Amino acid sequence: MPNKILVTSRHNKELVDITSSVHAEIDRAGWQNGVLYLFVPHTTAAVTINENADPTVQTDICYALSQAFPDHPAFRHLEGNSDAHVMTSLTGSSEILFIEKGRPVLGTWQGIYLAEYDGPRTRQVLLKFISE
Repeated sequence: MPNKILVTSRHNKELVDITSSVHAEIDRAGWQNGVLYLFVPHTTAAVTINENADPTVQTDICYALSQAFPDHPAFRHLEGNSDAHVMTSLTGSSEILFIEKGRPVLGTWQGIYLAEYDGPRTRQVLLKFISE
């Protein structure tokens, strides 16, 4: 069974920085060298890697996606969250990270995010580690 992180969003659309939670799970599990798969088992949330030095980048990403894919009266999905489903499909439900010496291999400015498109909610991020 994969390990998991629970993430609670506060807004309808937001990128929640989960980098420290991923680090904590790596430490807790004692993972050292290998590949870590992150998977979000939700149809209106995703996982992505992007800049974590300037928080306005996360706001800009949500703004751009909302502008490109606004809620629209022509959408037929009964729950009224078709825009969230489209955004999730584009962002993706998984990421793959290399783990070296117990740390994710990330660029200087990169962080790991749960992308919430239909919140606020509590979501799961599943982690599966394959060692070298």
